[in-house]
Amino acid sequence: MLQQAIDFQTESDALYELLKPLSDGDFERETLFKDWSINTVLQHLHFFNHAAHISLDDEDAILALLAELRESGEKGVDMVAHTEQKLDGAKGRALLTLWHDYYTAMVQDYEGVDPKKRLKWAGPDMSVLSSITARLMETWSHAQAVYDLLGVKRQDGDHIKNVVVIGNNTFGWTFINRGEDVPDDKPFLKLTAPSGEVWQFNEPSDSNFIEGAATEFGQVVTQCRNIGDTQLKVVGATATKWMAVAQCFAGPPRTPPAAGVRHIQT
Repeated sequence: MLQQAIDFQTESDALYELLKPLSDGDFERETLFKDWSINTVLQHLHFFNHAAHISLDDEDAILALLAELRESGEKGVDMVAHTEQKLDGAKGRALLTLWHDYYTAMVQDYEGVDPKKRLKWAGPDMSVLSSITARLMETWSHAQAVYDLLGVKRQDGDHIKNVVVIGNNTFGWTFINRGEDVPDDKPFLKLTAPSGEVWQFNEPSDSNFIEGAATEFGQVVTQCRNIGDTQLKVVGATATKWMAVAQCFAGPPRTPPAAGVRHIQT
């Protein structure tokens, strides 16, 4: 079994435990992420879990799913509406069960799969390893809005290193996606894991670096937080520029939330 698949289930299970006590009505509450409700978050996660799952061994099915999504958008139907329609409007506790049962069974299909196998996706093809790691990253990042809404400070595990790696690996993508030149001086990262272990990436530098909690770095690159709402130490022009626009997920360039917009609600 790929460790990343296990990590994906661990993160999904944590969100499931958070949501289990909620009533159907609670799932209609709106988060600070684009006013998405908890229902919207779960519909999104389930739809793309399904997409990643079928990409494992059914190229025709994933290409058809992506084509339908694209055509829907061209007709003016946004992704949220398309997703809800494809899930027959599943909401509340029924949606929670649907999502939970699916990802739990889905993980088993990653046992024995070649992590380097190439899979079709909306953008360039990606490896199995990248695909399941992306599911972990998206689950972790979208779940943040739910934790915030419910006023819960999440207790991360060191498996969030997967998110940090994606964030670091998409340094160049952040600028390319915005039509800008990629700086030559990739910042040094010195991040403290939830366990207290220190993770270091890139060439050491005293003038171009980012230092602090790995969780906060993950929140910035997934655009769950504005850099100004963290305690990260950012030094140097390139490090500062990157943290102002960092985007580790695919799609058109997105503007990070303004300072103070996304936070734990009380």
